[in-house]
Amino acid sequence: MTEITQLLHSIDKGDPKSAEQLLPLVYEELRKLAASKMAREAPGQTLQATALVHEAWLKLAGGEAVAFNGKAHFFGAAAEAMRRILIDRARRKAAQRHGGGQQRVDVEEIQIAAPGPDDELLAVNEALDKLAAQDPAKAELVKLRFFTGLTIEQAAEALGISEPTAKRWWAYARAWLYEETRAIL
Repeated sequence: MTEITQLLHSIDKGDPKSAEQLLPLVYEELRKLAASKMAREAPGQTLQATALVHEAWLKLAGGEAVAFNGKAHFFGAAAEAMRRILIDRARRKAAQRHGGGQQRVDVEEIQIAAPGPDDELLAVNEALDKLAAQDPAKAELVKLRFFTGLTIEQAAEALGISEPTAKRWWAYARAWLYEETRAIL
């Protein structure tokens, strides 16, 4: 049992000092995952990887007590927290673009906008929710790969499946999500 897993079990038992000990152990790995996700975001993004990690940590440690069943479960929850943070930010931006803070505009200056990275992120989120309803395991693989930047090998290990199975699931999920997002966008 790894030190991280032991600390997660201690936190589950109510040891408040374990959370203080856990953060330094997982912080760098969470920061790398957040940085890889932020690298895929649009230029000019105001959210930095460090802020994303801090917001995710607050969601994980500050909310209701959740029992983590090991390192893979913890990082899966962290991936989900980061995904929700990014989705919420994209929705706020989209709400502003679609009516929030309206201003008078000269009709002659209007340009038609193509879907931007936020629109694509929202479309992927919507499609991912549909995939999760049909096949939760494949949706979890997508979250681990897309939102935390895990490799196929790392995601397979986290999910407790073989690498070939993870590769098949990844190929299927990518094709399925492509078709779904194409219909949305």
